[in-house]
Amino acid sequence: MKQMLTFGRYCKRRFGQRVRKIPIALAGFTCPNIDGSVARGGCIFCKNESFSPTLEHEPKVPLKINPKMQDNPLLPMQLKQLHSQYQWQTDFHKNKFGVGKYLIYFQSFTNTYAPFDTLQKLYTEALNLPNVVGMSIGTRTDSVNLELLDYLAHLQETRKQEIWIEYGIQSVYDETLKFINRGHTTEGMEYWIKETKQRGLKVCSHIIYGLPKETKEMMLNSLKQVLDWGSDGIKVHPLYIIEKTILAQMYAKGEYKPITLNEYIDLIVETLKMIPQNVVIHRVSAGVRNDTLIAPKWCFDKNIQMRAIRDALRAAGIEY
Repeated sequence: MKQMLTFGRYCKRRFGQRVRKIPIALAGFTCPNIDGSVARGGCIFCKNESFSPTLEHEPKVPLKINPKMQDNPLLPMQLKQLHSQYQWQTDFHKNKFGVGKYLIYFQSFTNTYAPFDTLQKLYTEALNLPNVVGMSIGTRTDSVNLELLDYLAHLQETRKQEIWIEYGIQSVYDETLKFINRGHTTEGMEYWIKETKQRGLKVCSHIIYGLPKETKEMMLNSLKQVLDWGSDGIKVHPLYIIEKTILAQMYAKGEYKPITLNEYIDLIVETLKMIPQNVVIHRVSAGVRNDTLIAPKWCFDKNIQMRAIRDALRAAGIEY
């Protein structure tokens, strides 16, 4: 039986105990394919709040920050949000599950797309929170630079806390990236993954199965590429349709057919056969448990997904 290195198993080996990722969503953050820097409207599947329940509890602000700003008037609010979101989530996981160590996960939008001074203050504050063993930063390969990577490598070295950079790759096909309004091509993906790794930072590459017009072979080739580029971790999830998105409009017109559960399970089995046992698997399922989900309906309950996936994996001789 091939045992996969899940994020939970990795943390127990690395830190000697369970570690919980704490997702953080800060007001004012956005993406370059939303604010017009490279595109407008965001990815066709994007209603970013749906990925971040914490945003529902935070005030909406009209101002959006970007790297060119001289000052960030939202910084005091963002620091307060960081503390409050961390506190209530860690209280929950400590009281219900007995978890005592945490990894801050800057999840929503592009979390390096801000003035450098803002990032320094937020990252430092995050690592200063009690019982934090490190942080993970969700971003894009077109939204990092060498100065930032050098700073993060310095933080990791001096603080002795682990730092992951989670790159939203989604697909290695330019035609797909253009179709979903990603705002960039595959150019630079390999370069930035390798530059990140050269500094001792860990890379988790995100890919999506079920993107429009992609075949099974294309999806698995995206996986192969990010593995060949040296990704330390992989996060896979199915494309699902959220209301008030361009993808929802396409679905309503019959222009997009979502991936089926059986198709997705088959892909995950093939995926885990390809992934080496030293690569950390951060996630192989995703969903939205609220009425914003339009399709596929099987994405409403991640527990149903995981039971079916685990059954198929065991049949293939793989322990997840």
